[in-house]
Amino acid sequence: MRVVALIAAAGQGTRLGAAVPKAFVRLRGRTLVERSVAAMLTSAVVDEVVVLVSPDMESYAREVLSRAGLLNAAVPVRLAHGGGERADSVWAGLRTITDDEAVVLIHDAARALTPPGMIARVARRVLEGAPAVIPVIPVADTIKQVAGDVVEGTPDRSTLRAVQTPQGFLLSGLRAANEAYFGAEDPGFVATDDASLMEWHGVPVVTVQGDPMAFKVTTPIDMTLARTITDEAEPTIFEVPHD
Repeated sequence: MRVVALIAAAGQGTRLGAAVPKAFVRLRGRTLVERSVAAMLTSAVVDEVVVLVSPDMESYAREVLSRAGLLNAAVPVRLAHGGGERADSVWAGLRTITDDEAVVLIHDAARALTPPGMIARVARRVLEGAPAVIPVIPVADTIKQVAGDVVEGTPDRSTLRAVQTPQGFLLSGLRAANEAYFGAEDPGFVATDDASLMEWHGVPVVTVQGDPMAFKVTTPIDMTLARTITDEAEPTIFEVPHD
């Protein structure tokens, strides 16, 4: 089976407060989307990468990825237009994949420090037969269920997991779930990730071990953390020009 990675990079990322969309913010000289694409290529399990960008960022994205040498890699990397919401972007990306038997990895460009080994772990679990796979890590904080400002309950933390990306799926199953979701007059919920969409569609979702490095850069403090745990001398298989 071919493994195709869809990297969601069409969002604006307003909570980060940057002058450019979040995927194109630089972390020690390399944009988040560059780092995410490079991790996919380094994982050695991905056969194609599709970067989902907003139409107005396509030319800039192509320039950024080309300068980084990522559009000339041994593994094909191409651009496709995403939608207004993350679910719209993924659905648009899925419709560009012609191989119905493929495995698809859905990844957030903002999880730019995701280790290639974790990517491979997700992909291999799908290749072994699981229809939907998500990487997870234990929840460290106590979680409260609230209504307004009143606590209604405290879920058992031992049963809770924080979900990361990439999430892996058999393309045929994820495509069917999207067709049902977008074709429904009222699906009854908002799909916040692809795994929740599969759960809604009745597909079992299994977990693999995630990694703390796969955290999502969402706010300025996340970017501070990312800068702290990376340095300009980090090894990379690409020679990336610095501005």
